[in-house]
Amino acid sequence: MDEIAPEYDVVVLGTGLTECVLSGVLSVKGKKVLHIDRNDHYGGEAASVNIETLFKTYGNVRPGEEPWKKYGRVNDWNVDLIPKLLMSNGELTNILVSTDVTRYLEFRQIAGSYVQQGEGPKATVAKVPSDAGEALRSSLMGLFEKRRAKKFLEWVGEFKEDDPSTHQGLNLSAATMKDVYDKFGLEATTRDFVGHSMALFPSDDYITAKGRVIETINRIRLYVNSMARYGKSPYIYPLYGLGELPQGFARLSAIYGGTYMLNTSVDEVLYDENGKVSGIRATMKERDEAGEGMKFTTKTTKIIADPSYFPNKVKITGYVLRAICILKHPIDKTDGSDSLQLIIPQSQVGRKHDIYIAMVSSAHNVCPKGYYVAIVSTIAEGEANHHMELEPGFQRLGQIEEKFMGPPIPLYEPLDDGKKDNVFISKSYDATSHFETTTDDVRDIYERAEGHELIVEGLREGQNLVAEE
Repeated sequence: MDEIAPEYDVVVLGTGLTECVLSGVLSVKGKKVLHIDRNDHYGGEAASVNIETLFKTYGNVRPGEEPWKKYGRVNDWNVDLIPKLLMSNGELTNILVSTDVTRYLEFRQIAGSYVQQGEGPKATVAKVPSDAGEALRSSLMGLFEKRRAKKFLEWVGEFKEDDPSTHQGLNLSAATMKDVYDKFGLEATTRDFVGHSMALFPSDDYITAKGRVIETINRIRLYVNSMARYGKSPYIYPLYGLGELPQGFARLSAIYGGTYMLNTSVDEVLYDENGKVSGIRATMKERDEAGEGMKFTTKTTKIIADPSYFPNKVKITGYVLRAICILKHPIDKTDGSDSLQLIIPQSQVGRKHDIYIAMVSSAHNVCPKGYYVAIVSTIAEGEANHHMELEPGFQRLGQIEEKFMGPPIPLYEPLDDGKKDNVFISKSYDATSHFETTTDDVRDIYERAEGHELIVEGLREGQNLVAEE
């Protein structure tokens, strides 16, 4: 017979970052939370693993071989399975600050933010301009284009949504970003780095869509403001890898009364006569005296879950290609940076989706000195030769010591908003190398589940999250 567990306001299934952020935030706001994961570790798809685990997961290791030993101590490696960087003024940073999870974490700055122009070995790699002044010094543009880009970025800084005099005569409800770019006479390559490396759009779909001018301006401003906070780049990254983030939110939830159960499988989701969630039946894998896992039943009226727990309630919207690469050198043409984001815009390499490179190093305590971890990712556009789809990224890396690449990873989205049965499902992590799309999902799930917007405070004046180097 099942044990009867206490009733919870929310049961969260899976310990990926999205789920851990939500369980932490809900616990802080006074909700009684039960958080379950079938695995024995935090992080789900977004875990950080050591070099031995990496080889065993992707490396096709033959019996008796231990190729990881040549890379030093196993636990000196904390390799992210999914690469994501935090905008220093972004939504995830604001959530970290407002919930005080920063007490459990230390951050380092990412040294550079770059964009590629052209294709192949002769391609140009340049720092992404962060303001009008940098636009004038950028190697991405000729003299006259620099002046046009300077005027555009000055306009973005002065733009006020409620002041038509700052709208350049455009009807913002009908105008597209193509209209804006045309207004300033910006060349195609300038539109590329503005849209993809500053506004961080993953494709060019935004350019001709109506009603996205203000969104684009706000995205560019986020980049500029994040850049201004610490200099070098707009990105920060937690020491010891991204696996620290879900664990930090798990600690937060526990402090506020949340209950965590790893190594626990969900056997059945229970519904009431109206089709709404009423509870779960689950089994803890830890054996009792009789050699069986402990079964229990608990009541709840809401479930938040990653897509793997409800395969019948999600759809596949695409596939991510991702390769984890170990290097012994910084990436060429990036000023010897020990860490970076580098975006190869889709138009530069004849694709429909950008290629992202996120690189970190021993400066972030994720690998021994002398090594670099670079992860290349994009959205699959064909059904065969996925390695070739990432080839422009591999060319940019130079010599690669080890390359770990699994099959295409499905991108899942929920079929509905979850309000009918109170099962709220997160989206898969996309190919982008930043967390802005993930935190959009956090906000969306919170609002659907709780019925009101998630309000968080940002960094206070003078507050610093970045550890001294």
